[in-house]
Amino acid sequence: MVLEEKGIYGVYEFTLAVKRTLTNGQFCDVWIRGEISNFTNHGSGHRYFTLKDKSSQLQCVMFKWYGSKLRFELERGMKVIVFGDIDVYESKGQYQLKVRDIRPDGIGELYKAYEQLKNKLALEGLFSPVHKKPLPKFPCKIGVATSPTGAVLHDILTVLKRRCPLNVLFIPTVVQGEQAARSIVCSIEALNKADVDLIILGRGGGSIEDLWAFNEEPVARAIFNSNIPIISAVGHETDYTIADFVADVRAPTPSAAAEIAVPDRQELLNRVCRSRDRLIQYQGRRINDNISCLLELKKGIEPRILFDRLANNMQYIDEMTQRQISGIRRIIESKNTLFKANAGRLNAVSPLGTLSRGYSIAVRMPDNIVIRSINDVKEKDVIQVIVTDGKIKCCVSDKEEGYGNQL
Repeated sequence: MVLEEKGIYGVYEFTLAVKRTLTNGQFCDVWIRGEISNFTNHGSGHRYFTLKDKSSQLQCVMFKWYGSKLRFELERGMKVIVFGDIDVYESKGQYQLKVRDIRPDGIGELYKAYEQLKNKLALEGLFSPVHKKPLPKFPCKIGVATSPTGAVLHDILTVLKRRCPLNVLFIPTVVQGEQAARSIVCSIEALNKADVDLIILGRGGGSIEDLWAFNEEPVARAIFNSNIPIISAVGHETDYTIADFVADVRAPTPSAAAEIAVPDRQELLNRVCRSRDRLIQYQGRRINDNISCLLELKKGIEPRILFDRLANNMQYIDEMTQRQISGIRRIIESKNTLFKANAGRLNAVSPLGTLSRGYSIAVRMPDNIVIRSINDVKEKDVIQVIVTDGKIKCCVSDKEEGYGNQL
């Protein structure tokens, strides 16, 4: 069978025909629910992902000019509702959804963005107590960044005036709307260049949409990078923003922020008065104690008492002197007795004692060797005989054995 050329499409022509059919308006501005998979955040800023459910899947693309408006970042496995138009990508001949908006399915968009940014900054350490700066105890000048309209500024100024009047530098700040985040950052930077000791960042209560500027990442980083301590007073007591977690101190209300910022003047005055009274009492006790001590010293230098003490001391010295003399005498006597006893023992074995009993000592000359045996001398040796009253020199003419044993 011969095919006629009429009615045969080229691939590109057929793809365009399908595209015209799909994009004729029937599948424009559609909402589709599904789960994100195969997500790619391209370097060009475009986001590519697959939207799927249990039975099917759909290729999606979100160009950067739409993605820049997202308040949260896409993640694999996230359940979302996407809004866009059906389209055909001619190069691959596949249909896809051009996404213009995305909302979390089952959770608010702003709350999802809030949780994502909170987790991100917490991991970076922006909430860590290590980075919290201490508030000055007695600030001289406070910077306030809030809206010029509304009750926040009035409440802060009223509390400051009541507790402790001081200089306040007010920076009008946009706290709601698209320009709010930038305005808050500029106010913080301006106050860091001013001579303030403390910054109060305040706003009244509202919905999460109204307070959203204080959940923006630039605001959080501006608070973290501030060289001046910041008190966050945003919303009511139950409202928590990212700014509250990053700030050095979180106040439940703007009025509470003013109370935290400055001490109570009356309380300080009461403390000063109590300290003054304690000081007066202490000084009074010290003075009375010193007076009593002086009176005692004065009694000690009266002539009669002085002479009595002098006489007692002199008598005590005499008594101690006599004790020392007696003690020394007893020691000398004891030593003298011991000396005599030792001397008697020495005399008993002394050669001089032997001489006094009629004996003599013979010494060979000239080497002064005591003669104990006849073998110690020979004939014609000169000997010296020591007796009680002197010495006798003799010459050996003869020697005989055996007489020593007969004595």
